[in-house]
Amino acid sequence: MYEDFVELLQSFELTPNTLALMGVGVGVLIIFYGLAGATAEPSPVTRRMRASRAKAAAGFDGQLIRAGDSTPSGLMKTVVPVSKERRSDIARKLAMAGKRGDHAVRNFFLVRSVLALCLPLLFIGFLLLNAAVDLPAPIAEFVSQIGRNDTLRILTVLVAAGFFAPSLWLKSRIEERQKAIRKAFPNTLDLLQVAVEAGLGFDAAMLRVAQEMSKTSPEISEEFIAAQQEINAGKERDRALRDMANRMGVEEVTAFVNVILQSMEFGTSVSRALTTYAAEMRLRRELRAQEKANRLPVQMSAVLATLMLPALLMISLTPTVIRYIRFFETY
Repeated sequence: MYEDFVELLQSFELTPNTLALMGVGVGVLIIFYGLAGATAEPSPVTRRMRASRAKAAAGFDGQLIRAGDSTPSGLMKTVVPVSKERRSDIARKLAMAGKRGDHAVRNFFLVRSVLALCLPLLFIGFLLLNAAVDLPAPIAEFVSQIGRNDTLRILTVLVAAGFFAPSLWLKSRIEERQKAIRKAFPNTLDLLQVAVEAGLGFDAAMLRVAQEMSKTSPEISEEFIAAQQEINAGKERDRALRDMANRMGVEEVTAFVNVILQSMEFGTSVSRALTTYAAEMRLRRELRAQEKANRLPVQMSAVLATLMLPALLMISLTPTVIRYIRFFETY
């Protein structure tokens, strides 16, 4: 059987170096597709199919409330922290980034560990591939110049990059999501005010606004629906709204929740409180725009000075330099 397999390989003119190259290529392809499938967003068709199944099974967006990650066991203890405080902190950050899957915390630590291991292994595989097959001359020359110390430095950088890249991505995703919420929240507040003044209760108004904002601001829509589902599940309203504000992490939303809770606690009109706070939000948005506009001249002056100052110095000093050169050439 072994001899038949060897003869088959020889008939296709496959050398051991070619097989090694094919194996490395297949491994890289599998890792690439695995990471792409774990991190990529689902297609629009997949999202619509999931939404239709969720609505059919549990009503409108019934999958927004999920159970938290359990304590790791077995081999997962080597990847996921056993400390509940550490897992809770990552879960809170993932919720602020809009990632609240069934195993979001586990997947985050798993991706970080896989990247920290795979990037150095890919580099080592590239070095072994260069020793096994003849790569193009520029690549072979570049690899030949890499010494032992350079290899250790590159491996250290790759491990650090794979370990900290998910954290940097998470921070960037949180900032991007908060920016989108901060931008769309004044319009959401206006719609909520109109819905309450039209006669809807506060809970019904939040659901109505969430449905209307599902296309323009899915972040706010998702958080409003999640808060209402928590209230329907038996959670206290003040706690559900405060948790919603903590998940968003935006100062305007926290102030909005405080205004609503104080209005409900003291029995004042929610519509009047929303009207007053909506006016303050519009004024704050206008002041923020004026602040950005007033900062532009200062920022532009630094850029203009950096670009124009060398040219002005050359124009003003060049005649003097030429005159001194001619003066000393005569002596």
